[in-house]
Amino acid sequence: MFAELNSILNNFPEKFSQEEFIIISERRCDASFLIHHFCLFIYEGVSLVQAKEKGQLVFLEGLQESLSHLIPQEGQAGSDTLNFLRDPTQGLKNLFEFVRASCSSPEGASVSSEEWGPPVLLVDDLSVLLSLGVNAGAVLDFSHYCRATVCSKLQGNVVMLLHCDEEDDGDDEGSEQLLKGLTHQCSLALDVQGLPTGYCRDIHGQMEVIWRRRQADGQHTLKKLFQYKVHDKGASFFARGTSSAVL
Repeated sequence: MFAELNSILNNFPEKFSQEEFIIISERRCDASFLIHHFCLFIYEGVSLVQAKEKGQLVFLEGLQESLSHLIPQEGQAGSDTLNFLRDPTQGLKNLFEFVRASCSSPEGASVSSEEWGPPVLLVDDLSVLLSLGVNAGAVLDFSHYCRATVCSKLQGNVVMLLHCDEEDDGDDEGSEQLLKGLTHQCSLALDVQGLPTGYCRDIHGQMEVIWRRRQADGQHTLKKLFQYKVHDKGASFFARGTSSAVL
């Protein structure tokens, strides 16, 4: 885990808790290191292999599943999880059903019911659905049902990454429109971008953290901007302009 990032996210208004819907957006950079952070946060002290063997980790390889539909092999029928590839009118209902079923403690799992904590859904990368022909409205519906089930019903957390295309002209089906809709749903947004000035060896990009909380007197939003550098075994975060590289 990234200790500095945990410190940043725990600042407002309370510590990172359950029922969080977190959106990570990336532009001109690779923000997958944040997915890695949340994965480590969830499985701290437990190997992913062990978690998968115990049934605590369920992984859907979207590319592999897509190929089984787009390039079917004899005797290898694809599952119904991505059936929208064959019939776009089906929407993402079956994909959501896969999520819902995966977030429930499976019968016969080697982990007792007392050991099952609140579920966490990690999606990397949501914009792939747009590339596969799903419209932004259907993706927003999918994210809404995931949030309602995982966050509200099961008191878990959802983390979704979205790549925003720099050439997106803002039409209703683009990633920017999808991001706007997701931002209205989320409680925390991490907007990661490459530096406006271009490549720098000591500073890899900047991240705007946006906390959104609904309280009795309305919705409160707090924004803070940080810069970061990714290392082999982690990442460093610091306030803009405070890196030793620019001092």
